[in-house]
Amino acid sequence: MVWVWTLAFLLLCLVGFAFAAIPLAAQWQRRDARQAVQLFHQRRELLEAKFFDLAQSVGKPRGLRWVDCEWSDDVTFGRDKTTRLLTAFVGVNIRFEAIEGGDMEDVAAVSTVRDATALFHFHQGAWGTGGKALFNMNPKDALEKLVAQFEPVSAI
Repeated sequence: MVWVWTLAFLLLCLVGFAFAAIPLAAQWQRRDARQAVQLFHQRRELLEAKFFDLAQSVGKPRGLRWVDCEWSDDVTFGRDKTTRLLTAFVGVNIRFEAIEGGDMEDVAAVSTVRDATALFHFHQGAWGTGGKALFNMNPKDALEKLVAQFEPVSAI
């Protein structure tokens, strides 16, 4: 009979620990997000340069060469619902020029500055980028459009 009471006690302790761990996990996640955001701001200039280098090397949009990125202070953070990775959505204005001899050489709109959102991801303690830009939207619009994939990270 003692073993039944011992088993019940252990089960009750396990359930209590599980309920106590949920708020602790959320608190750790918020702390980690705060540290990641601080690190993003510390390394932002380097990340922006890396973004530009990667984006221009991809060759998209076709027929255009990346000339310049003008970065805004507008940054929104979100968390991927599946992977739980933190993502920074950063406002940027991008200027292109036509590649000589290409299809876009005679298009007048090539010189138009394009609004976009640059994406940065926090993975294994470091920020990185794949050079991906979401055109024609600011960071808040991008997060709203991708609400199925990302959840907003409130003020950190």
